[in-house]
Amino acid sequence: MADQPLITPARSLLGGLRPALRIGLIYLVARLITTAMLLLAAQLSGFESRFGPEPALGDLVLGWDSRWYWIVAETGYPSELPLTESGAVAENQWAFMPVFPFLAKAVSLPFGHWAIGALLVSLIAGYAASLVLFHLLREKIDDTAATWAVVFFAAGPLAALFQVGYAETLSLLWLFLALWCVLRRRYGWLYALIPLMGFTRPGVLAFALFLALFGLWRWSTRRREPLTVTEGVHIVALGMLAVVVGFSWQLIAGWVTGRSDAYLATELAWRRNWIPGDAEFFPLEGFISAAAFWFDSVWGMTAEVGYVVLAAAVVAIAAALFLLPQVRRLGVELRLWSATYLVYLLLVFFAQSSIFRLLVPLSPLWGAFAVPKSMLWRAGVLAACLAGQWWWIYNMYGLGNAIWQIP
Repeated sequence: MADQPLITPARSLLGGLRPALRIGLIYLVARLITTAMLLLAAQLSGFESRFGPEPALGDLVLGWDSRWYWIVAETGYPSELPLTESGAVAENQWAFMPVFPFLAKAVSLPFGHWAIGALLVSLIAGYAASLVLFHLLREKIDDTAATWAVVFFAAGPLAALFQVGYAETLSLLWLFLALWCVLRRRYGWLYALIPLMGFTRPGVLAFALFLALFGLWRWSTRRREPLTVTEGVHIVALGMLAVVVGFSWQLIAGWVTGRSDAYLATELAWRRNWIPGDAEFFPLEGFISAAAFWFDSVWGMTAEVGYVVLAAAVVAIAAALFLLPQVRRLGVELRLWSATYLVYLLLVFFAQSSIFRLLVPLSPLWGAFAVPKSMLWRAGVLAACLAGQWWWIYNMYGLGNAIWQIP
């Protein structure tokens, strides 16, 4: 009996290490597979590719938006917005939040190049996000299903993001931690996580909407799970904090540049790559314009067909989130997050090839794919993930020379 106090903490520590080691092994194997795919895509890259013939892995790490993060880390943000020949605001650093590039710069100091720091931050944050995702899903589904969900996440179609200079994996780490805090009703940590989310990637306003709906749900179910005054105050205060953080970058950009629309004008500069001319923003306009662009201008159909497809997709996704038993197993919190994030995208995003990358915050839904216990099903989902990953890597990093090959 005297040894019991020593044995119990040791067993508890071992029990905590097992998931970390298991997820670590899964993550390592997934990263080796992704590396092999990136090397193969580099070998297949030719003169017609954005990256040229046989680019090095470092070139891929710094590809696409990674270069903008690098510029932020080295030069900061402009006090005067660059303009095109027509006088419109040109693409610039204000579209990219500061946490990832400056953290990567700090990590890179011993190595002498920002790309190494960016790669390390992405890799380490990706592992941490995978581990937190396991514990997040373990709150709702069994150990085996949660592990398979991490397999799908780590080897999924967008797995290249774990190994390039993008802010996604760091942003996912903050998001998964925030969702875990909500599930466990540990609201205090959210006062730090919300600013980290907001200054790593856009999208914290979606979390504000999530908190609002979550608060309404907690109020409606207060007889089943008592809602204390303290919890209610936390939810309201955190929702307000998320709103303030969500709009603060626009205010900072406006204050530094002297233009109140600096951030919005910068974001719209990218849209002119798809639809030339003066771009405007209002809720839903992005998806409506994109439906007309793709179905009419690119695919030769009518814009009306695009609108019908968009409406049908919204209905189908809503039905899946609220009716499919596999999704319902994940609990109200994760379903509410998924729904509010999709509403956020629908309101603000111009749908193009980057939509696949912007759907990564829905990764907790991998739990729904992992719930069926059939090994044939799980092997099939994994095969589809790997096939999708190769398609993404080859097109975005092996080629990248068409309008739909932009990550």
